[in-house]
Amino acid sequence: MKKIGVLIIDDSALIRKLLTEILNRDPQIEVLDTAADPLIAREKIKLLKPDVLTLDVEMPRMDGITFLRNLMRLRPMPVIMISTMTEAGAEVTLEALELGAVDFVTKPKLDVVDSIDDYAADIIEKVKIASKAKVRSIEDRPKLDKVEPKLNADAILEKKEGEKGHLKTTEKIIAIGASTGGTEAIREVLERMPADSPGIVVTQHIPAAFSGSFAKRMDSVSAMTVVEARDGDQIIPGHAFIAPGDRHLMVERSGARYYCRLSDGPPVNRHIPSVDVLFRSVAQNVGPNAIAVMLTGMGDDGARGMLEIKNHGAPTVAQDEKTSVVWGMPGEAVKIGAVDTQLPLDKIAGKLISLARKN
Repeated sequence: MKKIGVLIIDDSALIRKLLTEILNRDPQIEVLDTAADPLIAREKIKLLKPDVLTLDVEMPRMDGITFLRNLMRLRPMPVIMISTMTEAGAEVTLEALELGAVDFVTKPKLDVVDSIDDYAADIIEKVKIASKAKVRSIEDRPKLDKVEPKLNADAILEKKEGEKGHLKTTEKIIAIGASTGGTEAIREVLERMPADSPGIVVTQHIPAAFSGSFAKRMDSVSAMTVVEARDGDQIIPGHAFIAPGDRHLMVERSGARYYCRLSDGPPVNRHIPSVDVLFRSVAQNVGPNAIAVMLTGMGDDGARGMLEIKNHGAPTVAQDEKTSVVWGMPGEAVKIGAVDTQLPLDKIAGKLISLARKN
């Protein structure tokens, strides 16, 4: 079986050495070479034809973002960004994902020996996923005619069998789950939603250091008001709430009103926040007034929760395989019968608007 060929691009010799050692641990991966800057990398890409690149942002002679922009225009291929856990690092990483990078990992801490095995497992998994990802550069994204101005879930929320008695109300809630490739998929949905859309709650697998910057970035492109969710926020039309990267987001009902509830509970399906937790809370508290959406992502987080939402009488929508960077989460939801409708990414917002207008 052909190994996944990786080229590591980083100006730090120590990071290049560490990443090489980590990736070469896996028998399915081979580090073909390393490069200290993008100009050297450019020649090695032509010569070695790697399957995946790891790319640092801050490098001499040409920064990683400029290199990525040129690469995605001339030779699109799977790229994993190596990012710093800072506010500036978060902004640059989100820009890289917008340009077409598949995913990112944080820069390894050379002095933290205890966590290196977890870090190694994470980057190895992401390289394998990236090697199969459908790479889509920013130029390939459908253009909008106009952008309007502005464990399992039991660990967090016990499943209630046969729950009835949801309030009859016209107030709807849209719940969105996503992972790998999701930051740009969410962007594409939110920038197409009108300012009077139903309240939206979003769980995207993302580190805590990045979720605030992600919410601000979404707010800048959407006619809706987009914020990082806070415990107790009332979910109202025209507003979208992004789960913090280190807490589970749930929807709670009080009378005819809906609120964000945050939990510090354990990881569910190895994730904090978890889509299954959000979707279960939506099934139990919003029921048939909900609309559930599963976008691109690896793994199966959210599939069972989406089935619970469907079983409570709410419509469910999944991104199709062709437009998903990774058809893991939507594919698993389809497999277990949790999805009513599969659509290409650029058709999902329109479907949500149509469903929201039904009584």
